[in-house]
Formats: sequence, C-alpha cells, structure tokens
Amino acid sequence: MKTVNAMRWALGLALATLTLAARADVTIEITGAGARQMPVAIANFAGEEGLKESMSAIVRADLERSGRFKLVDPGTAALPESAALNLNDWKGRGADSVAVASVSDGGATVRLRLYDTVAQKQLGGWELRNRGDIRRTAHQLADQIYEALTGERGVFSTRIAYVVKQGKRYELQVADADGANAQTPVASNEPIMSPSWAPDGQRIAYVSFERKKPIIFVQNIATGARRAVAAFKGSNSAPTWSPDGRQLALTLTLDGISQLYILDANGGEPRRLTRSNAIDTEPAWSPDGQSIAFTSDRGGSPQIYRIPISGGEPQRLTFEGSYNVSPRFSPDGRSLAYIRREGGRFGVAVLDLETRQSMVLTDSGFDESPTFAPNGKTILYATEIGRRGVLATVSVDGRIKQRLSSSGNVREPAWGPFTSAAPAAPLPVR
Repeated sequence: MKTVNAMRWALGLALATLTLAARADVTIEITGAGARQMPVAIANFAGEEGLKESMSAIVRADLERSGRFKLVDPGTAALPESAALNLNDWKGRGADSVAVASVSDGGATVRLRLYDTVAQKQLGGWELRNRGDIRRTAHQLADQIYEALTGERGVFSTRIAYVVKQGKRYELQVADADGANAQTPVASNEPIMSPSWAPDGQRIAYVSFERKKPIIFVQNIATGARRAVAAFKGSNSAPTWSPDGRQLALTLTLDGISQLYILDANGGEPRRLTRSNAIDTEPAWSPDGQSIAFTSDRGGSPQIYRIPISGGEPQRLTFEGSYNVSPRFSPDGRSLAYIRREGGRFGVAVLDLETRQSMVLTDSGFDESPTFAPNGKTILYATEIGRRGVLATVSVDGRIKQRLSSSGNVREPAWGPFTSAAPAAPLPVR
C-alpha cells in the first residue's frame, strides 16, 4: 500500500494501481472497548413490529459500537413510551439507565423516554417526526441517548464517504456512519480519490481521472449535479473545504511541482499559497479558517507544517519521526490527526497543538487517510489487513477500536459533518 516515494504516496497517485475487490456491505466489528462502559437497556419499541427493520435494534447497535455502553438484555416485551416502569427492577437487572419508546404512523413518529435507574428519575424524553426514514430516525434517537448519558453530541446520524472499486469501476460511496444505506454518487472506469465533505453536508469535492488526468469535481450528493472546478494543466489534487464552504484549498502543479493554492468553490483563478522548491500537498483547513496544515518534504523528509491563509513562512508542527503525513484538524482545532511511520509501520497519531505532545493510537501497520468524527471523539481511517483495505475507527484516547469490515477493499474515508435534521421535540417529565 505504501510506495517507496513517500510524497507520491501522500499525493495518492498510487490509487491508480491499487488492486481493489468488489464492493460489499460494510459491517462493524468491535475490537476494543472503553475502560468503563455504562450499562443501558433499550426495550423493544411498542409499535415497531410492522416495520421493515427494528428501530430498537438499530439504537442498541449504535450505542454498542460506540464502545461507551454495555447493553443489558431488555427481554422480549415491547414497552411503550407511556409505560409505568419499576426502575428498581431495571436497576436489579444491572441497567443504570433504560429507554422505552412508541412508534406510530409507520415509523414517521417516535416518542422515547430515558430513565436513570440509580437516581430514579427521567433523564430525557423526545418526539421525532419524519417521513418514515426508519434508520435515520433510529440514529437520531441513539444520538439523543448518547448525549444525555455522556454530555457529548452523538454522531450516529452522520455519514461517511469512501472509495471502492467494483470490477474495473471505481466508485465513490456515501453511507450512514454504521456503513448501511451505501449509495454511489459517482462511478468511473478511471480512479477516483480524495473525497472531501463540504460543511453543509450536501456537497463533496473529489479527484477523478475520467478525463485521463487528475481533475477536481464538486458534486451535490442529493441531485447528482456536478462541475469540474479545477482542471488546470498538470495535476489537480487533494481538495479540502474552507469552514464557510466558499473556498477550496488544493494542490496544483502549475509550475511543475506540487504547491498549495486556494480556489473559489465554484472555480475561477487559483491563488498560490506556498512557494517552495519542495513538494507541498495534502492541505487541511483549520476550523477557524485562519490557517492550513499540510505535508511537505521541504526539510528533507515528509513532515507537517502550518501556514496562514494570507501566506507567509510555514511553521513546522511535527518533529518526532522521519515521516509524518496526511494532517486533519480536530473539529475544535486543538489537535491534529495524521499518519506517522515508526519502525516501518504506519499508524494514526494525534498531536496536541498546545502542548506539542503526540501519541500513536494504532498498531495495525498500514494506516492512511485519518478523518475526525464531527464531535471530535473518534477518528476514521483506512488500513490494510491480509492485503485487503478496510476501514477502522479509534477513539482519540486510543482505547476504543472498531473495524468496518467488508468483502471488498476500500480506501480514503472522509467523515461528514453534522447536518440539519428534523429537531427532536422534548417530552414533558413524567
């Protein structure tokens, strides 16, 4: 998976020669869990019997794969949101919290209540109304439960993108965060690479070789409408969005060597950002919009630097190890995820930008393309197992690990942003 030329690998040009298997559904395998898991019971939802999928099962699966919860067997009975619960009984079963819910209108309306069995009180209650999208509603309910129990925003209702090849065709796929509902916005017999989500969650920028050279496209996921925004001479690669969604940072070879530029998201004339005799690539826009982290070999080996968007002298950020690439800012801008090579192994690392302390989170050996979940608690990345590419996640403290398995071979994941959805209306405390 890694090439001898480190910077060419960083540019992703090796994608054209990757041997990828046919696409298959992605499934979750938990390979590590948190030090302390919160025991929670999710009773079967009343009224979900006629649905094509069990909403309660989806909520349980979401919470379990987060690694933060221990699922307590709720039994087979379906308990409505209006049920009068014996919280001491649920506490005796080992559950610190329990959720009950009612489904109506074919899944279009769900009412759920969450109780604390230790404090003997209701923690929250919500009503969701939608168009009967069962999985999306279940993910939103899991987000509500997750936030109520952890104090952190859940990401179960977000989406991920990744590249896979089916036969001779490359596909850019978009799926729910759990790997379900995979869709293919674009497919080509030529390589596709470097997907990057716009902050609105509706558009994706990516690189396609369909015109026999790397060109950057921006595509609306819902409508399929797209346009080539960077088709300059040479290579057009590594797009990343500004926080306001109006611009792209990208890598161009207008002068024969890879340098960073900034371009209006609708196209136009690019503005050059870096000026060096080195390869500058893999830009990552900071959440405050004021700077860009990138990979460069200007110091003799691939390292990560940061430069203001107004230009100027870049600041080197990584010093441990002779190979550090693929930076991505955390949503709060306080840390960077990147790939570090140590002893011939490529792992996901995190750098605290204030203390300058770093930590390697994975030991799988062939990791690439780290991307933060929008709540900043988890990193999605690609790795290689048995000469086959898979996706995996790791928590930012390295304790919780998962593998998103498939019979195919996938690359270059990107975790989408929080998106607007039908708000959950609070239910009065009972």
